[in-house]
Amino acid sequence: MAPTPAVEQHRVTIPNKHGEKLVGILHESGSREIVILCHGFRSSKEANVIVNLAASLENARLSSFRFDFSGNGESDGSFQYGYYRREAEDLRAVIQHFHESNRGVSAIVGHSKGGDVVLLYASKYHDIKTVVNLSGRYDLKAGIEERLGKDHLERIKKDGFIDVERSGNFEYRVTLESLMDRLDTNMHEACLQIDEECRVLTVHGSSDKVVPAEDASKFAKIIPNHKLHIIEKANHSFTDHQDELSSVVVNFIKETLHKDRGTAN
Repeated sequence: MAPTPAVEQHRVTIPNKHGEKLVGILHESGSREIVILCHGFRSSKEANVIVNLAASLENARLSSFRFDFSGNGESDGSFQYGYYRREAEDLRAVIQHFHESNRGVSAIVGHSKGGDVVLLYASKYHDIKTVVNLSGRYDLKAGIEERLGKDHLERIKKDGFIDVERSGNFEYRVTLESLMDRLDTNMHEACLQIDEECRVLTVHGSSDKVVPAEDASKFAKIIPNHKLHIIEKANHSFTDHQDELSSVVVNFIKETLHKDRGTAN
C-alpha cells in the first residue's frame, strides 16, 4: 500500500472582483484537484459542518479549500443579508485563482445559503461538473418573516433597514437593498439553467427546522442530473449526523471523479 501523503494546511488569500481579500484554508491532501467548501448564512470556514467535511476529504486523499465569503469570518467587506449572486462571484474568484495555479476544481460544496450559492454558480458558469447542496433553500421568499418579523417590508421601506437583535443584543443589519436582492433571487429559474452534464447531490435532514426538507424534493424535481439523499432525524447543520453526511458527500465526489476518469480513458 502506498504511504498516506502528509496533510498540509496553508492559509490562502484571494482577491474578489471588488478588491476584497477572501481568506481560506487549503488542505493539501494528495490530489491536484480541489473540492471547494462554502459556508452558510452568518457562518464561516470554521463551521463544524465545513471543518468536518474537510477532514473527511483528507481521509479520502482529496484536497479541499474552505474560505470565508466577503463580509464573513476573516474576509474583507461588510456583512450583507442577501447578496447570493455576489457570493457566487466570490466563488468564481476562488475557482479562477486555482485554475490559474494549474489546479483543477473537482467539486463545489455549499451548506445552507452556501448550497444556494453553489447552485447559482452552476447555473451561470458551466465549468464545474460536480455540485453538492447541503440544506439549501428553494424559495428565498420563505424564512424571512421568522427572522425579521411580520411587518418587515413596511418597516424596512420606511427606515431603509432593520436591525436584528437576539436577547436584546444587536446581531446584524438588513438593508432594503440586501433584502430586495434576496427576494429577487429565483432559485427555480436558476436551477433550470444547470447543465445536464453537471451532477448535483442534495442532502437534507428530515428534521431541519430552518429550511424544510420539502425544499430538497423541489430541487430534485427540476435539476436534470440530480441525486437526493435525506438523512433521517438530522437537523439543519447535521449536528448528530456528521459521519453519515461526510460518507454520502465524499462517496458522491469519489464516484463522479471515477466516472470522469473513465470517460477520459
